[in-house]
Amino acid sequence: MKKHDIVTGDVERLDFPDRGIVRVRDDQGEQILHVKGVLPGQRVQCLVTKKRSGSMSGRLLSVLSEAPGSVPSLCPHFKDCGGCAYLTLPYEESALLKEAQVKRLLSPLLSIQKEAPVWERLLTSPVTEEYRNKMEFTFGDAVKDGPLSLGLHKRGSFHDIVSVTDCRLVDADYRRILSATLSFFSPLYERGEVTYYHRMRQSGWLRHLLVRKARGTGEILVDLVTTSEAAAQAAAQEQGGRADTEALLAGFRNTLLSLAGDLDGRIAGILHTTNDAAADAVIDGGTKLLYGTDFFEEQLLGLSFRVTAFSFFQTNSAGAEVLYETVRRYVREACALTGEVGEDIASGTLGTVYDLYCGTGTITQLLSPVAKRVVGVELVAEAVAAAKESAARNGIGNCEFLSGDVLKLLDELTERPDLIVLDPPRDGIHPKALPKILSYGVPHIIYVSCKPTSLARDLPVFRQNGYEATRLVCVDQFPWTRHVETIVMLSQIH
Repeated sequence: MKKHDIVTGDVERLDFPDRGIVRVRDDQGEQILHVKGVLPGQRVQCLVTKKRSGSMSGRLLSVLSEAPGSVPSLCPHFKDCGGCAYLTLPYEESALLKEAQVKRLLSPLLSIQKEAPVWERLLTSPVTEEYRNKMEFTFGDAVKDGPLSLGLHKRGSFHDIVSVTDCRLVDADYRRILSATLSFFSPLYERGEVTYYHRMRQSGWLRHLLVRKARGTGEILVDLVTTSEAAAQAAAQEQGGRADTEALLAGFRNTLLSLAGDLDGRIAGILHTTNDAAADAVIDGGTKLLYGTDFFEEQLLGLSFRVTAFSFFQTNSAGAEVLYETVRRYVREACALTGEVGEDIASGTLGTVYDLYCGTGTITQLLSPVAKRVVGVELVAEAVAAAKESAARNGIGNCEFLSGDVLKLLDELTERPDLIVLDPPRDGIHPKALPKILSYGVPHIIYVSCKPTSLARDLPVFRQNGYEATRLVCVDQFPWTRHVETIVMLSQIH
């Protein structure tokens, strides 16, 4: 078997992240091919793209037969869009498939511990459709020089965009806003009055449409992300014209406001963000308010939270309640192990808790009953401002929020806390910050991980410093996608 060969085989399993193990045969015997975008039990045809020192990778060409027990996809965009991975599996099976990948990844690291941890059964999401409270849509085209698209990246493509007008991860209001935005800009695009940002040429105006909607209140925040005025004029000149960005933004705002009677929720704010960065990501290079407020209110576990366009907040509000209730349970169990709290978390006698990478302060506030003081640290300044306002409205007076990089602020936080909660971004804890966190020597650390490979990288460092995982559970915050959260209790081993 060599590079560029077309082979047929059966998918044996998935390794994180979504890497299929396909068994193929040739005249040299049975070999393993690594292929993305497949499911266990499928028979597939693949193109061998890499072969080196016994390891082979391939690209999926076609699915010859589906996995046993597969079901019809609930989304019409599934075959084209790259947003979901497991829509042809029953939900419970898709969630357990992700749990199995996490266990396979972490098991070698946990098997060398002095004591085996308790693996709890995966916790599923209470809502499996229309669950997202945030969506980032991208402007582009589905085929070269085709009509304007607004949606998600095409499966396996960095450039092509599929207009997901019937996406099942978001509710009808998202779909109405997407369709209205596309209808407004499409004729302008056809006449050459607007352009979308082309990654290869690094020119164009329209970049992203960010939509956030609170499940608890129904409030909606819409943010149009474009390049700056100078970039817009440069792109227009390429078309032989001049961009009237103020008129375009006014037209966009009025288009959304005209939807008011058709929406189930309510538009709380319309924003315009500029971003001239080369990266294909929603980055805040300056935001202007076009209508209403620059935040919306969400409710979780009896508390109210103010969420802004760029502040971190769990994207599945119903699932977040499961996640945070589990974090509170782990904290309660950690405290019970040290004799500091009873069955009721409100009877806690902890002194200080550090909530690092706290976002809008959700965990910080939810842990306020168990401690005399909870300190939340977050890099995004607007998230910290929102957290302070939320705590004040919730009547919580023992939470302190600090804005800055965890790596730098840890040098200023000299007080030894009684417990630390970590909820880092996908890349995990900064390698230089981790030794500082460990230097506090707290008995227990609760680590909330949204990327298992980052957790796998950090676990050996914890072990080298006297901590082992004593309890773990996966929480499916993102039904049908490849992503899964993992909560770990790390305890000092004497």
